[in-house]
Amino acid sequence: MTDASKAGGKLAGIDQPLPSADNGVWGSDVVAQMLRTLEIPYVALNPGSSFRGLHDSLVNHTGNQEPQMLLCLHEEHAVALAHGYAKVTERPMGVILHSNVGLMHGTMAIYNAWCDRVPMLILGATGPVDAALRRPWIDWLHTAKDQGALIRPYVKWDDQPVSVAAAIEALTRAANLTRTAPCGPTYVCLDVSMQEQRLDEMPELPDPKRFAVASAPVPAANDIATAAGWLSTAKAPLMLMGRMSRNPQDWARRVALAEHLGAQVLTDIKTGASFPTNHRLHVTKPGFFLDEAAGAAIRAADVILALDCVDLGGMLKQAGGLPAAKIINISPDHQLHNGWSMDHQALAPADLHLACPPDPALHLIADALGVGAGEPPRDLPALPALSADEDRPLDVVSLAAAMGEALCDEVISLVRLPLGWAGESWHFRHPLDYLGIDGGGGIAAGPGMLVGAALALKGTGRLPVAVLGDGDTLMGISALWTAAHYQLPFVAIVSNNRSFFNDEIHQERVAKQRQRPVENKWIGQRIAEPDIDLAAMARAQGLEGIGPVETTADLKRAVRDATILARKGRPVLIDARVLPGYNPAMTTSMTRHPSEKGPEGS
Repeated sequence: MTDASKAGGKLAGIDQPLPSADNGVWGSDVVAQMLRTLEIPYVALNPGSSFRGLHDSLVNHTGNQEPQMLLCLHEEHAVALAHGYAKVTERPMGVILHSNVGLMHGTMAIYNAWCDRVPMLILGATGPVDAALRRPWIDWLHTAKDQGALIRPYVKWDDQPVSVAAAIEALTRAANLTRTAPCGPTYVCLDVSMQEQRLDEMPELPDPKRFAVASAPVPAANDIATAAGWLSTAKAPLMLMGRMSRNPQDWARRVALAEHLGAQVLTDIKTGASFPTNHRLHVTKPGFFLDEAAGAAIRAADVILALDCVDLGGMLKQAGGLPAAKIINISPDHQLHNGWSMDHQALAPADLHLACPPDPALHLIADALGVGAGEPPRDLPALPALSADEDRPLDVVSLAAAMGEALCDEVISLVRLPLGWAGESWHFRHPLDYLGIDGGGGIAAGPGMLVGAALALKGTGRLPVAVLGDGDTLMGISALWTAAHYQLPFVAIVSNNRSFFNDEIHQERVAKQRQRPVENKWIGQRIAEPDIDLAAMARAQGLEGIGPVETTADLKRAVRDATILARKGRPVLIDARVLPGYNPAMTTSMTRHPSEKGPEGS
């Protein structure tokens, strides 16, 4: 468990209801009490009549405490908020989505959470399931025969209980399954009639300790011995970091094992910080795709220890195909692979596959090799790697340099980074220094995830900082109102190139292939004439809005001012107008055809 997972608690003084008299027990009171029993700290929601009973119970039965409701302006933001919270704490929050229509709004964010393998307890509502009880028109629109079918390919488990007793069991099972590795969202849909059923008394609720979450599987001793043997005799071992825990002790053991083996280490930007990027064994800058140095390290390795990598098969293909090295793949992810979504990525080779979460297996391998615990990382100020040219117009590189100079004395968590981010511009030295991407590539996730991370980081001393894309911000900007309402501080810097630039790159590629005018690539992509005032949109929701700013000097001043405001408890958004463009390696990798050569070049 991370330090951040112990923070948070009730947001004191916000949305406190008047005391309510004991006016009986209702089905939804049992659900609210179960959420408290299961230690769900918050439920993010956008109101809906299908769960009006549960809404009342959360306010008037449990007093809007444990769990506390967090009002969002869109269902997708509610799910994204819970996603950001889970990325920090590794624990589930609750989300409540209104019937089928609210679930439809939330589906993109649920897919992100699924691909990112984070825990989340989602409650839905429908009905009345009994058609004889439905009000004309609206109850029929908000009832589905199999509501879970909308998301079943990208949740771990779903249920639609029709009685209070069945709801108790469903919530217990859903809470356990979402916490069990590999993690993922679960969904329980509550019948309106069940919520509004009057009961004679509160039923006895199960003790969660009697329904323990499944412990992580332990690899066979022979497999641990084999892995340890291969690594101990390797002349060029390589560790590929993927979905790793936020636990500082786990981080320390990774570093200790790498140092004991003299193993080179690769990390990427798709997943959160997992190894100090300024360490002598860290090969090259983390990125979304491999660069030449990373490809060379894979080709030179004789034993590869892959730790729940996202797209291990794709990484090896980028490096030139199946390497000669023995591959130890430690991952339980195959348990979630299905035929609907291709989020399982390319088939990953393995000479030895340990089907368990990576950190427990890594500890066992370290034990077998006699490797000590290592020194846990400290909360250190940000470590940017670039210097800013004061008069330079902003682009993706100078933006990172300017914000780095402004934040170099602050302990921060980078919550989000854009596709164009230059991996060489920043170092990560703690598991909370960087939280990773959205998982599924769904635009509009960034603002909501930032709010959720800010909630989880509140009271830890870490300042949440995000670099958001302008398209992502515009699609999700109303998520920021929730941060203003609940007084969640952060600094959001919008890398605003006033374009859906990812698709400009693809249009340029197609134009060149077809010998058509590259100059037309901007049409249908540019967000200009008129430019959108993002800072004004932030101010309209109660945030501090700064900008637009256009030079490195102006951005440095803006970030310093924003940091002062955030340390006083304010959420701040900076509109940073950047020149269109990505770092060259990113552009090349994004548009490369599968038949073309990888980072080795020739």
